Amino acid sequence: MSVEEKQVGALSGLRVLDLSRVLSGPFATMTLADLGADVIKVEQPGTGDDTRAWGPPSQGDQSAYFLSVNRNKRSVALDLKSSEGREAARALADKADIIVENFRPGAVSRLGLGYDEVSRTNPGVVYASISGYGQTGPDSRRAGYDAIAQGRSGLMSVTGQADGDPVRVGISPADLTAGMWALVGILAALHRRQQTGVGQWVDISLLDGQVSWLTYVASGYFATGKVPRRHGSAHPTIAPYQGFSTMDGDLMLAVGNEGLWERFVDTAKLNELKDDPRFARNSDRVHNREELAALVGRRIATRTTAEWIALFDEAGVPAGPINSIDEVMVDPQVIARDMVLKVEHPTAGSVRMLACPIKMSNSATTLRLPPPLLGEHTAEILAEISADRAEGAARRGLHQAQVAHA
Repeated sequence: MSVEEKQVGALSGLRVLDLSRVLSGPFATMTLADLGADVIKVEQPGTGDDTRAWGPPSQGDQSAYFLSVNRNKRSVALDLKSSEGREAARALADKADIIVENFRPGAVSRLGLGYDEVSRTNPGVVYASISGYGQTGPDSRRAGYDAIAQGRSGLMSVTGQADGDPVRVGISPADLTAGMWALVGILAALHRRQQTGVGQWVDISLLDGQVSWLTYVASGYFATGKVPRRHGSAHPTIAPYQGFSTMDGDLMLAVGNEGLWERFVDTAKLNELKDDPRFARNSDRVHNREELAALVGRRIATRTTAEWIALFDEAGVPAGPINSIDEVMVDPQVIARDMVLKVEHPTAGSVRMLACPIKMSNSATTLRLPPPLLGEHTAEILAEISADRAEGAARRGLHQAQVAHA
């Protein structure tokens, strides 16, 4: 396969109408765009996506938040409260392969852009709705926010120090998880459409996504009836599997089985722990995790992070630094995987951003467009709508002439 062929995205040829804003929907649509889809982002004239105003931090006159999840998209400014704006959006919807929205349930239907309305004229559309609680259930009409989903799903109850308060995760996992589940649903629905010719509605909830993430934590509760608790950086069912302070920083250890335990105690020169019945098996180590952590912690504090990583790497014991964000961005492995990109923006200048993590052997994820200015592509997209209408009228005229001639 030639380089040119590989540069064609796997989703090239698909058109996405992005009615979403903030994080969950834009993250999903940016990934579709990275994979080659043509994403048209509809924004309110004058204000645009809420996150355009979420600063500081900003780069130039652009919000860093907005820049993070909106590359490779074209922005069209349409007032969906006006008949003209709704008409243009509906014309785009009728030509879309995929539509993504994250309004409160019912809101897009009132604009004539809900799944039921669009699918009547575009039965092949794959329509993804992301909301706080889903399209059904007693709370479906409630507004959804990442932090609320983190709390309600139980995620915060198992996050934080054992003797501290529940803690919000430092990013927005409920939003990002919902965006990822939306992508899974969209791609599955596209596959099904190839077989049937008919699209479908993908219903994604922030709360559902976070509950699904509980996996083994929930399973442990189902098995024992015991409510899981917080363990800081430690794992609830493996020990030692947590962060420790070194002489100059912090180290994450993952001693996940008995063979690794043997290599760990040898490498750390903690051989006295081998014959200690409190730590004989993983179940014993978990039961006595506080005593074990204290002994391991004192030993880890005697060397630097780099020294320990070198020793553990040689022994085959999983260990790594607990990096700050600036350290992540210069990590040699992160750089080698091309996870930091740079694009020129018309007002923000040279913008660094995180790459799509999907690596494919025969298709590329590409950086084609910087995050758009508000309404930057409005004239271009409206011209495309006019051209589509003219083409449609010409086809109808040709069909009528053929019928008359026959």
